[in-house]
Amino acid sequence: MKTLNSKEVPAMYRTANDIPQNHRSELNALMNQRLASAVDLQTQMKQAHWNVKGPNFIGLHQLFDQVDEAVESYVDLIAERIVQLGGIAKGTARVAAARSHLPEYPLDIADGMSHVDAVSTALSTFGESVRGTIDEANALDDAGTADLFTEISRGIDKWLWFVEAHSQLAQDKTTPDLA
Repeated sequence: MKTLNSKEVPAMYRTANDIPQNHRSELNALMNQRLASAVDLQTQMKQAHWNVKGPNFIGLHQLFDQVDEAVESYVDLIAERIVQLGGIAKGTARVAAARSHLPEYPLDIADGMSHVDAVSTALSTFGESVRGTIDEANALDDAGTADLFTEISRGIDKWLWFVEAHSQLAQDKTTPDLA
């Protein structure tokens, strides 16, 4: 297998983008971290889609596939934004496995509610990191990246709502603290 000399592949490509290079460099590192977690999230959704069992099989099977398709579009948005800013999108499965901040998806579950819980955990963990990325992009004066992650955050929140609805009952609602 041929390996490239580090001088052959720059850390950043030149671009006429007016965001300062030091900011673009920080943004690219940040977005590559989110990219790893997004690739991991996508494979976790497929794991749930393939392996769910039980009385709600078809509904959950289809839902997990829809979530996977949405996450695939987020993966593409993140990777393309990295490249737009002169970076290199690092989105292989091996990189994702090494860098993802998501909890490991349980491989030994089958019933629908166990998958609902695991998918909810993955979505909420990813959503939290995405919201942090919005703040970090704003701090680096990149409204475009902040906007992209705002869009992803809205999507993740919607999918979390759809998934959690399978485990929420009326008696589970919380009462607001009026004190």
